[in-house]
Amino acid sequence: MTMLLEMRAITKTFPGVKALDNVGLRVETGEIHALVGENGAGKSTLMKVLSGVYPAGSYDGEILFEGQVAQFRNIADSEKMGIAIIHQELALVPLLSVAENLFLGNEVAERGVMNWPRMHQMARELLQKVGLDESPDVPVGTLGVGKQQLVEIAKALAKDVKLLILDEPTAALQENDSQKLLGLLKELQGQGITSILISHKLNEINQVADRITVIRDGASVSTLDCRAEEISEEHIIRDMVGRDMAHRYPDRERNIGETLFEVKNWNVWHPEHRDRQVISDVNFNVRSGEIVGIAGLMGSGRTELAMSIFGQSYGRNISGQVTLRGVEIDVSKVDRAIEAGLAYCTEDRKELGLILEESILRNTTLANLAGVSKGGVISDGEEQKVAEKYRQAMNIRTPSVQQKVVNLSGGNQQKVVLSKWLYADPQVLFLDEPTRGIDVGAKFEIYSIMNQLAADGRGVVMISSEMPELLGMCDRIYVMNEGALVTVLDADEASQERIMSFIVTE
Repeated sequence: MTMLLEMRAITKTFPGVKALDNVGLRVETGEIHALVGENGAGKSTLMKVLSGVYPAGSYDGEILFEGQVAQFRNIADSEKMGIAIIHQELALVPLLSVAENLFLGNEVAERGVMNWPRMHQMARELLQKVGLDESPDVPVGTLGVGKQQLVEIAKALAKDVKLLILDEPTAALQENDSQKLLGLLKELQGQGITSILISHKLNEINQVADRITVIRDGASVSTLDCRAEEISEEHIIRDMVGRDMAHRYPDRERNIGETLFEVKNWNVWHPEHRDRQVISDVNFNVRSGEIVGIAGLMGSGRTELAMSIFGQSYGRNISGQVTLRGVEIDVSKVDRAIEAGLAYCTEDRKELGLILEESILRNTTLANLAGVSKGGVISDGEEQKVAEKYRQAMNIRTPSVQQKVVNLSGGNQQKVVLSKWLYADPQVLFLDEPTRGIDVGAKFEIYSIMNQLAADGRGVVMISSEMPELLGMCDRIYVMNEGALVTVLDADEASQERIMSFIVTE
């Protein structure tokens, strides 16, 4: 096989941090090459070097593409060579049509006039290539996340892509959409397109990757050839974290007490579609020291349930009763829910969980400003002390709590979100997809925090699309389908097959 890409001795330094240290990456023409590593290992930095986000001259080392030295000054330079990157946060304009998005910045024009018939024809051909039968005129914002991912790939194909880089493409997708996307990668491979796949889902990597490069702490550790031998997930994890992880989930001594939290007859209507009920007659409870899971497909109402309980931050015409230790509590507004002892860790940490341009310090104290204030005035010294305490306790990898959270890896951002809510001292903590888009090492740390909360006698409600995670962490699992809880299973009687049987038969 010929080499399409060689990155040699790439070193990239930021003030006080060496993000990449002599990293090497060799990608063969026509292969699917997986790039794995813990959050903060340097994967995204390496891809930004490759795609021209960090221009030539801002790093040491060299890039060879199709055997020629490549020095990209910007993204446009790398795209001209046939390199396209699809980020985890999709770069689509929701109000524009699919066709407009496909050719944005790459318009087909004659003498300065847009050739719309030609673009629509090309759009239909591109959509057919990625398996979408949507009209090119449909606003892209009306499509689901899975279809938007396919539009992003079609957009890359419009630029005659030779090397397609996908950063966590299935992180926000349910199983069916994930499998479609992985199948498309194999189809594109058959058409001669090379891919670099960045993912924390090791089972998916083992499905499609020809070779795997592991990066740890800014250095390339190993390249594993899946065509030569079967590579186990344990082998990949060992290379990623530098140690064996005999157990994916930390051991826990269960000490479950009386009912701590209960929701009765909970009903929620859609905030805009007045005739659509989203949550129907939901009843559930959480005991002290218990981790309770909520399983279900995307669209089943899990997030809507949690948000409607937490300060009625979703929905309208909400009715029902919420009690803590047998006493009804007021959850009609977010500040009242927090005061009553509830916290909600959102699935979308970047949009709803953090103020990205603010420091770790400011984000940590956000949900409990009264705790760092005297007479209504925030004490800088007290705020610094609190943020530093949680930085150490949560093992947030950063040189300073003054660091902006936008510069942190996904796993460290999630730890800041958790710090914010733990400082609010909740009795019941809702965790919505708490490990989405973070690596196995950081996941283990999040699980350990959950176990500690349970050991302290608090209640934890975990919403997750990863069933092995629910089975590995939860004492009981409620199954949700079409806005209703259809059953509850104890940990020792639950299995992936059993949970899915309730989802598909109800």
